[in-house]
Parts: sequence; C-alpha cells; structure tokens
Amino acid sequence: MSVSASLDESPVAVQPGGEVDLLVQVLNSGDTVEEFRFEAVGPCATWVTVEPAALSLYPGASGTATLTLRPPRDAHIAAGERPLGLRVIPTSDARHTVVPERSITVLPFSEITAELVPRSSHSPWRGRHKLAVDNLGNTPLAVSLSVQEGTERARWVFEPAELTIPPGQAKFAKLTVRPVGRLWRGTPITHPFQAVVTPLGEERVGGRTRREPVVVDGSYEQQAILPHWLPRALIITALLVGLLAGLWYSLLRPTVRSAAREAITPEAVQSAIDEDKNKQGDGNQSNGSQPGQNGGPSAATGGTGTGGQNGTGAANGGNSTGTQGDTAGTGGSTAGNGNAKPGEPGGPAAPKSARVQVRDAVGGSSTTRDAYTVPQGKTFALTDIVVQNPQGDAGTLTVSSQDGQLLNLALENFRDSDYHFVTPIQVPANSKISISVSCREVGKPVKAPRPVQCSESLFLGGSLTADAQPNT
Repeated sequence: MSVSASLDESPVAVQPGGEVDLLVQVLNSGDTVEEFRFEAVGPCATWVTVEPAALSLYPGASGTATLTLRPPRDAHIAAGERPLGLRVIPTSDARHTVVPERSITVLPFSEITAELVPRSSHSPWRGRHKLAVDNLGNTPLAVSLSVQEGTERARWVFEPAELTIPPGQAKFAKLTVRPVGRLWRGTPITHPFQAVVTPLGEERVGGRTRREPVVVDGSYEQQAILPHWLPRALIITALLVGLLAGLWYSLLRPTVRSAAREAITPEAVQSAIDEDKNKQGDGNQSNGSQPGQNGGPSAATGGTGTGGQNGTGAANGGNSTGTQGDTAGTGGSTAGNGNAKPGEPGGPAAPKSARVQVRDAVGGSSTTRDAYTVPQGKTFALTDIVVQNPQGDAGTLTVSSQDGQLLNLALENFRDSDYHFVTPIQVPANSKISISVSCREVGKPVKAPRPVQCSESLFLGGSLTADAQPNT
C-alpha cells in the first residue's frame, strides 16, 4: 500500500476571529480501495477543521479535502508564523500514515479597553482615581494617557503618562485631580473630565490613526473645607457655654460661698490652732529641744543645790542631792540623740532589700539558698515578697524563716507573683530568710532553647531597726 498527500503551498495569512480555507490533495497509490482519515496536528490543531473528515479513493485515484482555519480572537493566539501539520491515516493500515506540513501566518490585532475606578471622587483637597487599561490584542501595545478637561478650574496629572502592556494583561495608572482654588464653604463644585487612552505607533490612514482612542468619562466633586453643620455647631456650643456660665454665677457660686462662710466657725478656728501647735511641739521634740534631752534649759536651770546639785533634780521645784542631780544630768545627755542615723539606736528604720536566684535540676533533693541574714542587734520588718518563675517551670517553691514557712507555692501556678503585708513580719536578729526549690519539670521560654535547670528568683523588701539598748 502507498499513499501520498500534499498541502497547498500558496501563502496563507489568517486574522484572529476570521477564517481561511486550505486544500489538501491525497493520492491512493495502492492496489485496493482505501479510506483515509484526517487529523490536524501542531499548535493550530485546536482551531482547524477538515471537510470531509474521511475520504475513500480507488487505486490510483486522488481526492481533495478542505482545511478551514478559524483562530479565535484571543490574546493567547500570538501573532507570527505557526507550523501546521495534517495526519493522513489509512483505515486498513495505520503504519502507512503520512503527515504533510507547512506554515501559516497569524496576523496581529489590537484591542484595548479602559476603566476608571472610581468613576466619581469626592474630597475638599484632591480627587484620586485609577485607570485600568486592558490589552485584549495579541501583540504588545504602547498607549499614552491624557485628559480632556471639562473645566479650567482643576488640574489633572497621570502617573505614569505612558504604558506598555503585554498581550492579555492589564496595567494601572494613577490619576490625581487638584482644584485650582479652595472652597471653604458653600455648595460642592463638580469638575467633569474624560480620560483618553491613545495607542502609540499605529498606522495612519488619511491623516488619522486607524485605531480610535478609548475615552472614559469621570468627575471630581470638590467639597467645602468647612462642613455645612459647623456654623450650627458653633452656635449651639456658644449657647451651652453661656447657659453653664449663667448657672454658675446665679446658683452654684452663691451656694459655694455660703457653705464656705458657714464652715468657718470659732470651734473650727480653735481646732486648727490647736492642731498647728501640736505639729510644732512634735517638731521640737524631733530636734531634741524638749525637757531632759541634750541637757536642755529646763534640765539645767532648775535651781541651785549643794555638791553638784544642778540638773534635772531642780526641775521638781527644789534642791536635790548631788547624786540625784548628777544622775538626772547624765540621763538628759544620753536619752535623746537627735542625730542618730537610720537603723541605729534611737534612729528611724532603714529600708532594706535582698534578692537571690536559685537553680535546681530535675530529680533529687530540693535546693535551698539563704536570701538574707538579719544582723546582730537588729530586727527586720518584712513587708514585701516577690517571686519570679520566668521559664514557666513546674515544681514547688518555699520561702521560710526560723519561725517556719512564710510561703509554699506551686511553680506551675504563676510566672510573677508579689505579696505585700500590711502588718510586717518581724524577723529577729541572726535569723535567716531562705528559699527552697524542688524542680519537677523545666519550662520552655517562648522562642528560646529549653534550659536544663529550673531557675527561680526571690526579692525581699522591708525595713531594718535597731533593738532597744538596756538602760545602765
């Protein structure tokens, strides 16, 4: 069996959206009657049809079929040379299939659309739009953007002013509208305009472009800077301020003055004078000027006695023995020391704080560390305890002193916890405040490697006072 087929070699150019016919001639060189089927192959196969779909030929006879090329008007059908093949298949023996080939030309076409978003803008200062330009053709397209002004009271600016758009794609340009003058108040002003998209590099026919530009209508409404409700709001505000001022001067101010006059009574004045005297007396005592302290005047000038009888013994209104005078003088010199420092005998309490950190591994016995040891001759008033569990460990934390446990906490129940005592916990001299940690599971901080040990911290706060010295 032998078969031969050939495609018409005349030039073929087809416009997307149109159609072109192409002939194929088939010769049956065999000695039997044969039916031949046709199948288009190649990138053009989807839009090629063959009539008839099959052809029966006697031995030595030839026949003709027609290929119809109908490329769709789509941006994906690229312009240029395209290969075309036709598979001619004998029904009785497909091994003798032949495939004649040739090339065809797909012509370019251009088609653009444009859309303005939003179509209308509203603002006292400027209008902002976006112009979307779609290239529906099968070749790259360069366009220029401009505005046909409907009024001279505004300015329009495209950014960018030109676009190059690949086939089947869209690009955007910003359009800004700025009014020439400001509108402070009054009726809004509408500025109409037309956005024009003009293809560049188009062939000119008779002095005009073959492709008409695309025109999109839009508008910008220039609103007043001061809203229409502002005058009314100012008037209402002024009325309210006047009403409140009238209420104050007519009702509230006389009432306040009357209440103030009634509050100033002789008893209130005498109470204020007495309170001021008490404060002055307290100040004199703190400065060591009260009787019997630092050898004050009342202690030293009580009278005259024999054998060293000057001293506080005379304060009782008469003379006393020399021994009594000496004793009183000594007492007066030692009882009041107004220059004592904080934390020393006779002085005020001194603030004191301590901090300790404890690490403990999982398993085994607990780890204990002393946070603070009270010095000899002092008393520590504990008012604040802060415990921290920054890793989120699990286990037990115990704070204790020689008198027993102060706190017993489960680590999994807190990260930071603080305790403040209205009545301070008194810790005597030489006593220790310690922290004990028993680690059951090591926590994992956020975005950090897991530690190998539990880590807890203790902060103590309070004041330190000196114990009272026995009198000699």
